[in-house]
Amino acid sequence: MTDLDPHPAGMPRDEVLDVLDPGPHAIAAEDADAGERLDRVLARRFPSLSRSRLKGLIEAGAVTRGGATIDEPSTRVKPGQSFVLTLPEAEAATPEPQAIPLDVVYEDPEIIVVDKPAGMVVHPAPGNPDRTLVNALLAHCGESLKGIGGVRRPGIVHRLDKGTSGLMVAAKTDAAQAALTARFAARDIERVYLALVWGRPLPTSGEVSGNIGRSARNRKKMALLRQGGKPAVTRYRVLESFRDGAISLVECRLLTGRTHQIRVHMAARGHPLLGDPVYGRAQPALLKGLPPEIQAKIKSLDRQALHARSLGFVHPTTGQAVHFESAPPEDLQDLIALLGSP
Repeated sequence: MTDLDPHPAGMPRDEVLDVLDPGPHAIAAEDADAGERLDRVLARRFPSLSRSRLKGLIEAGAVTRGGATIDEPSTRVKPGQSFVLTLPEAEAATPEPQAIPLDVVYEDPEIIVVDKPAGMVVHPAPGNPDRTLVNALLAHCGESLKGIGGVRRPGIVHRLDKGTSGLMVAAKTDAAQAALTARFAARDIERVYLALVWGRPLPTSGEVSGNIGRSARNRKKMALLRQGGKPAVTRYRVLESFRDGAISLVECRLLTGRTHQIRVHMAARGHPLLGDPVYGRAQPALLKGLPPEIQAKIKSLDRQALHARSLGFVHPTTGQAVHFESAPPEDLQDLIALLGSP
């Protein structure tokens, strides 16, 4: 975990966070604002609100000048003009808050970093309507959620598969979500995973690339595509091989963030993840050569052997570089220990 201070010394708390409470907020246009769009001027004054959020507020009639509503975001501002932005109360989120235990690695008024357990779905969806990370964050964060797009909810800027454990960051304010989303889009986020795969990848370090998209044969699966899809790049490094190369512990670094990226890339190289219910092709010859206790341990895995170990990014408010680490959970640690035992 990082030693980040969410309120750096010498900076007032409100100046660092600039979180707006519901209600009216007045500003006066300055000389430097002359000719600028209203939404741009407001975005500079209220950095805790994204420009898209401010545009929506203007169009909804939340901005006035001299008592008259201004509903056009492109309105050109003149020096000396005064505006009032009335921020509404954040609406309640549709998912219900549920008191589910969370392993919170770090939290401040802008972001929260959690160590997600395997088996937890990130967001409610058909088949998983509740008991998700979002439900848990709604209950845990409560009133500290300032509203993403006007709704009191956490800003999910990236996801982990249900069966993948490890580190995730979520935003608690509009501005934090916008900043983190931009970082992810610019590939300016460090994400390192640990994976147990069948066999020993050769070379023992390298890069796997290729466009990933929906499989034409099975729309529930992703696949490497010759045409279409989105570019995906994974850098890997074998940390250790066990049992004469039957299984390897591999470090994977994401340069992009596509659905099932590591699982698809490693399977395409002929080294699917242990326990992967979708991409883990059977390896009967390798499995048969392992001691019975290891075979039993592998067969008992109820998820893919993948853990998001490291997460690094620039904090959206303080500008500090932050880095978080998470040890693999007990199921993977036990299997690694067993594989390395005499």
